[in-house]
Amino acid sequence: MTSALQLPAELWLHVFSFLPWKDKLSVRCTCSHFKHLLDKSHPLWRGFGVVLRHFSKYNHRFWRSLAQRHVRSVLVRSGKRKHLKQLSTWLPALDTLRMDGWKESGMNELKHFQRLQNLSITHCSTPLKNLDFLFPLNRQLTQLSLCNVQLTCSASHFLAAVCQLTHLTSLLVHHDGSLRVPTLSGVLTHLTKLKHLSWTMITYRMLSHDFFSPAHLSAGGGALQLSDLQLLNYDAVVTQDVLQPLSHLRSLSVFHLYSVPGPTCHLQTWLTSLPQLCSLSVHGGHPLSAYVEFLPSSLLNLTLCVDLQPEDLQLVSLRAPHLEHLHLEPWSSSSNLIRLLPQLFPHLKTLRIRHRQVSDSDFLQLQQLQHLDTLEVLDPYYKPDPKDPSLVINEPSPHLLQLISDLQKLTDYRVHVITNSHRDPIICNCV
Repeated sequence: MTSALQLPAELWLHVFSFLPWKDKLSVRCTCSHFKHLLDKSHPLWRGFGVVLRHFSKYNHRFWRSLAQRHVRSVLVRSGKRKHLKQLSTWLPALDTLRMDGWKESGMNELKHFQRLQNLSITHCSTPLKNLDFLFPLNRQLTQLSLCNVQLTCSASHFLAAVCQLTHLTSLLVHHDGSLRVPTLSGVLTHLTKLKHLSWTMITYRMLSHDFFSPAHLSAGGGALQLSDLQLLNYDAVVTQDVLQPLSHLRSLSVFHLYSVPGPTCHLQTWLTSLPQLCSLSVHGGHPLSAYVEFLPSSLLNLTLCVDLQPEDLQLVSLRAPHLEHLHLEPWSSSSNLIRLLPQLFPHLKTLRIRHRQVSDSDFLQLQQLQHLDTLEVLDPYYKPDPKDPSLVINEPSPHLLQLISDLQKLTDYRVHVITNSHRDPIICNCV
């Protein structure tokens, strides 16, 4: 029998390519041969990222292994200035960095990262008084995320720092309300390549007529190239004139500040102003019945974390007959909704639901969705002891696992079922 070590390296690398990150890390610990093969093969680690938090525990062998794999994505928790210097020395090709729980004083060391393109700053332990550390990065950053931060700098300083990042395609600013920017026109004027914008609104007034109007469009009309817009803590009044520059928008996500923002459902105005909308995500706000008749027929992707009834879903199927992706988290019981999905949305490819209060028969009826390839169960936990409701196991129950197995058998294993959504640590957790 041929020894495993005598097999061609190409064969082993092909086998390793099918393994998830966790298994690759386990395999490289089995012997020096596999360790050498894995660490020297850069394609096997494409997209691989690490979380660093205790720098004193990392020796030269650890850093060398990361360097050999050409790690380009890192999340650093509560580091210091010297740790950024160490990181830039060992991983000079780093292009994605998330700094979690940092102090402003250490951020000046970002200038050492010559290839940094994606920067995320989250949960700062102190308020950000200025954003001067961004100026050395103005020619390289394409994605900037400021999430769960307190911005005590002036609005003018914030705009001066952000607007000089003219290569940005994605900007995310989620703050505690301390930043007061009257309009987004200044940002949109300078960031002409921006495709994705996620912004904390925190305003209850009517948006000014130029809120989304950059200078280069205000004179001759036209529309922005912005394709994806997310609005957090939204409760603002809008008119169709305000939204005219967004007519090319393809994706809209609205996270309402309150369950019912007011007597008027302004989402109606949004939907009638966005004729090319393909993706809509609504969290809170008015019940679905208040705007369901305004949904554009172009919708392919829909997320509803709102109050809705079965008859509302029937109207959705009429308004958006080609829906392919559905994320359903109704505030009321979903037991009467899941059974309707195969008939109402026969073209679904992905579905995200909670399985609580859904009968086994209704769950298995999802086999009728002939095009479904991915099902995500959003509540994979259970309480094993009825006498102790405080004990929660954050894993799929044996009963749920059996249900999933039965569904996969019924679909000839066509449907991939996800029970634990492993989010990218670099991505913001607010949305």
